[in-house]
Amino acid sequence: MKAAYIQMNPELLDVKANIGKAEKLLSEASADVIVLPELFNTGYTFSTREEILAVSENIPHGPTSEFLIETAKAKNAFISAGISELEGDKLYNSALLAGPDGYIGKYRKVHLFFREKCFYERGDLGYPVFETGNFKAGMLVCFDWFFPEAMRALALAGAQMILHPTNLVMPYYQAASITRALENRVFIIIANRYGTETNQEFTNTFTGSSQIVSHKGEILVSSPEDGDHIGVAELDPSLADDKNLNPMNNLWEDM
Repeated sequence: MKAAYIQMNPELLDVKANIGKAEKLLSEASADVIVLPELFNTGYTFSTREEILAVSENIPHGPTSEFLIETAKAKNAFISAGISELEGDKLYNSALLAGPDGYIGKYRKVHLFFREKCFYERGDLGYPVFETGNFKAGMLVCFDWFFPEAMRALALAGAQMILHPTNLVMPYYQAASITRALENRVFIIIANRYGTETNQEFTNTFTGSSQIVSHKGEILVSSPEDGDHIGVAELDPSLADDKNLNPMNNLWEDM
């Protein structure tokens, strides 16, 4: 199968413009599974809760969710993307997964980074693994990578691929993902954003360099630090089911 990420630079608080950007890039992406960045439809550098409330939505019934679901159906593909989710009066930094048959599920970010703690609730859905018929995938969102048990929980539950929308501002994960892939024998698709975003006194610069890493720690495709980019790699998710490093060492048996 073909796996892909979309690297893009969202406009802060402009959902319409960001969906338009994503629509264009998705139209150019030919793959079975495609991952977009964290908060791809809203941008990231929020200054107030009111700002976020104005651009957050229900999953799966909000306009961005519906766009992703309909696009997945039209492309006969699986799409994962980060969305600011509103449920009742609570906000979550979430990721949605849609496929050819429609909405599949969501994940809510557990490990909130820096000022996200001012606005978002800690994720309360655990680490679900979604069986699509084509592959078994888990989702993480950005800073979750810093906590090895998050990806390990997904791998232990049978995930072959980690679909990982990010807005990385620290420079470590692109290198660290090689270790995460090796220690769990899973494929990792990192869809990062790029650019510098300023809102009042707050500024973030994002690292780009999206990539797909194999279950053996190989970088299958990667992007530069800047610029829109679609990265595509061929992979066999079932290879992640083999946790043997050699005839005498198995990741799970040796824990």
